[in-house]
Amino acid sequence: MFEPTSRYYDIETVKMTVGDAEGPRVISYKRRRIIPAGETMMTLAEHTVTQGDRLDNLAARYVGDPEQFWRICDANDVLRPEELTEEIGWIIKIGLPYS
Repeated sequence: MFEPTSRYYDIETVKMTVGDAEGPRVISYKRRRIIPAGETMMTLAEHTVTQGDRLDNLAARYVGDPEQFWRICDANDVLRPEELTEEIGWIIKIGLPYS
């Protein structure tokens, strides 16, 4: 369902059976993803935010894949990705990929 590089790839898929007037049906879903604490990640690099920085470009530069921007969010305990590049001069951690 998800690519191996997705933040949801390793999350368990579970099924729930629900019933209605038309009979039972099975709903598949991913369990909730628990975001690891940023301080538990090893730091690959630190980056000082400059005008025009975008997380996808930073992920491509430091991690090698623009779709891995969520790893930078995890390393900095941020849920809203754009928050990381809002303030010029802010130093953000680039966490090592974890498995």
